[in-house]
Amino acid sequence: MCLGVPMSVIESDDVTALCARGDELRRVSVLLVGAQPVGAKLLIHIDSAVRVLDEEEAALIDQALHGLEAAMRGEDFESAFADLINREPQLPEHLR
Repeated sequence: MCLGVPMSVIESDDVTALCARGDELRRVSVLLVGAQPVGAKLLIHIDSAVRVLDEEEAALIDQALHGLEAAMRGEDFESAFADLINREPQLPEHLR
């Protein structure tokens, strides 16, 4: 399974951006999203920025990734998905 991870832009030009997530630094393509300002949150998949994220969405994705790590260690993970508990699944608008 492949996952996209949120990363923060440290520097950017029209083609690439140096992004950080924790201690990891990665140079990624920004051809799909365009040049981004320092501090922007990007969803990175296979060294390409595929979407610009707002702070709230980036935090939810980070929380879910921490929950997956906790589940793999056999620890409690449900709190990482508090936004999904007791919520009815909803189809995206284009599928309704």
